[in-house]
Amino acid sequence: MNAFMHTAFGITDFWTYVLGTIFIVLLPGPNSMYVLSVAAQRGVRVGYKGACGVFLGDAVLMVLSAAGVASLLKASPALFYVVKYIGAAYLGWIGFNMLRGAIRNWSSRGEAGAAKAPAAGAPDQSNPFRKALLISLLNPKAILFFISFFIQFVDPAFAYPALSFGVLGLICQICSFAYLTTIIFVGAKLADAFRRRRRLSAGMASGVGAMFIGFGAKLATATVG
Repeated sequence: MNAFMHTAFGITDFWTYVLGTIFIVLLPGPNSMYVLSVAAQRGVRVGYKGACGVFLGDAVLMVLSAAGVASLLKASPALFYVVKYIGAAYLGWIGFNMLRGAIRNWSSRGEAGAAKAPAAGAPDQSNPFRKALLISLLNPKAILFFISFFIQFVDPAFAYPALSFGVLGLICQICSFAYLTTIIFVGAKLADAFRRRRRLSAGMASGVGAMFIGFGAKLATATVG
């Protein structure tokens, strides 16, 4: 299989890439945490809207990687620092707002507080696709994946590198789709519990918010590998 993929598609160490991609996708990151949160608070349909934003964001990163932007970032530490600090600030801002909303949700009382709870604890009440797209484009795990891992499996001597990148990207998207689908339905199962227990919803929102701040800190301290 490895020999066939190398000959037909210019991909080196095919199974190493597949296994590495699966493990990387399974690691908790901003994409999966956001989709889980949206699905838990707003249902399967809205969860998939967020997932579509993730798919598009990852596709953009793949195209940029194939176009040489990943190599440019790797070769230019100054440019990489600009990108990572912007991403870190955005993820930290999302996390801060989620924590602030969760605190308001947690401390609210009575029927009026209960009515405000879903909106206060939800990471996005208007356009989950757009927000997921931005999160995906600034996802530290994805940025490092496409800079340090993704491009290593394309044979530079292959005559059609776009085909190699396309196959690698398709594998990545299939793994991501399977994982996010699982996340969405797990989140939907939790939705009823969150609707019944306002403080549980606030607790999840605060936990996800703290994770986003952690993701931002991780991106801020990342180095070009």
